Amino acid sequence: MQMENTSLIIMVGGESSRMKRSLKTKEGQKGIMDNIPHKSLIPVGKNGRPFLYYLVQNAVEAGYAKLYLITSPENQAFQSLIDNKDLPVGLEVFLAVQSVPEGRKKPLGTADALQQCLDQYPELKQTIFTVCNGDNLYSVGALKDLRQDRTAPHALISYGSSGFDYTEERIAKFAVMDISSDGFLQQIIEKPNVWDVPKYKDASGELRVSMNIFSFSGETIYPYLKNCPVDPVRDEKELPKAVAILVGEQPRSVLCIPRSEHIPDLTDANDIQLFKNLE
Repeated sequence: MQMENTSLIIMVGGESSRMKRSLKTKEGQKGIMDNIPHKSLIPVGKNGRPFLYYLVQNAVEAGYAKLYLITSPENQAFQSLIDNKDLPVGLEVFLAVQSVPEGRKKPLGTADALQQCLDQYPELKQTIFTVCNGDNLYSVGALKDLRQDRTAPHALISYGSSGFDYTEERIAKFAVMDISSDGFLQQIIEKPNVWDVPKYKDASGELRVSMNIFSFSGETIYPYLKNCPVDPVRDEKELPKAVAILVGEQPRSVLCIPRSEHIPDLTDANDIQLFKNLE
């Protein structure tokens, strides 16, 4: 598609319950999130900047011009980040608020978050954009890959698991992908059974996994976000499920862009030290 992708959407509205639980048992870091609503705001690196700063910095280097942060209604910390100019310069920054539906105690999931963002900024429905999590430090290269011209309306980065510096136990919790011989997503499988994993390896013997970084055509993905079913276990509308339904109905619509590299992320308290050398 010949439409330029200059918009990045980052999901930063999650409750970070796993991080909060692990911090409670970590000496020296207890209470670190008492006043921090999302782990993307945890101070890291030599200068104590929020984790999100470094992800946004990579986005600037990758050539993005607009940044949309999907937050919860209690988003004053993110608003302050923008007001105080505590993010790298070079991007227009917008806040999208994922409201909780009446009768629910928690948000309706990542597919709903993206739908609400597109509803609040309808211009996104007329363009190509990238969307990712706020607690993974995606590389400049990965962010740049999703800006390249392509024939398919959608794309995602397919990471070779051999490039990760994670335990096999942790990798087993990622979503694996079934990819066609010409590089299109055929199926995305969340948390597969251990004995099923080998059958998803590609011709080179590499297991390809999703780290939730996608590029979508807003117009084409929107109906799948809106109509995404609620997962019966998690009670949420999940973005990978919307993508799975999309590729089932529209084969060859999601291009898989291969990369092999480690992605630092913030899952629990032990991960904070991994970013101590960031400038």
